[in-house]
Amino acid sequence: MRRALPPAPRHSLSTLLLLIGLAVLVAASFATLPLEWAALFSSDAVRSSGEFLAGFAPPEAALPFLQKTLAATLETLSMSALGTLLAVVGGIALAMPAAGRFGKLLRVPARGILNVLRSIPELVWASLLLVAAGLGPFAGTLALAAHTSGVLGRLFADVLENAEPNPERALRANGAAAGSAFLYSTLPQALPQMLSYTLYRWENNIRAAAVLGVVGAGGLGQMLKYHLSLFQMQQAATVILAMLVLVALVDAASFALRRALTR
Repeated sequence: MRRALPPAPRHSLSTLLLLIGLAVLVAASFATLPLEWAALFSSDAVRSSGEFLAGFAPPEAALPFLQKTLAATLETLSMSALGTLLAVVGGIALAMPAAGRFGKLLRVPARGILNVLRSIPELVWASLLLVAAGLGPFAGTLALAAHTSGVLGRLFADVLENAEPNPERALRANGAAAGSAFLYSTLPQALPQMLSYTLYRWENNIRAAAVLGVVGAGGLGQMLKYHLSLFQMQQAATVILAMLVLVALVDAASFALRRALTR
């Protein structure tokens, strides 16, 4: 005898209204934006794009320029790594009160600080910090740290709140101090996911560090802006290739580390 199929899940009115609202928003976006697809794929646009891209070939391969590009690549990598490390420290410091570890009184202001930090893009942070720290990678590193602290702090707080509370309660009931109970019960549960989030944000910061150089924060982005402003396309092509290689290597390393953590 065949079993009857279970009834289809019922959708609430609020879910239906939300989907309708999203559909209306998407349709209104297409209707209000001047999307000139014909001009984008016109023969003049294709020819101009081809001539522009042809100027990048062949990339500059002189040894002195490659050495300069390598130094800028290492500077970009250092900016992303140090900015992410500072963000981990700041994120954990704000995630603890944001997760209610120090009482409900500090939870709301800590969440507010995290919202402010991550709401301001890295480019805006860099523009503000360049005034105080001057041109160079220091301002870019601080900009990455400020924005990423807000992102990681929110993610860390959610991980800590979602951790199973019973092991920590059991340790506290048996006389363990609050800090020791947290370190031996809640933190081991949250640590793999926190490390995964950290590695993912490091990937993003590699790309962001390359872009921050456009506003004078050093690294590959600053080189790219300089050569493009002088229409030195072959040199710019070498810098772009260095960006692609750096991002690919960091993506591969981060993916391998995340897989090792989740096994």
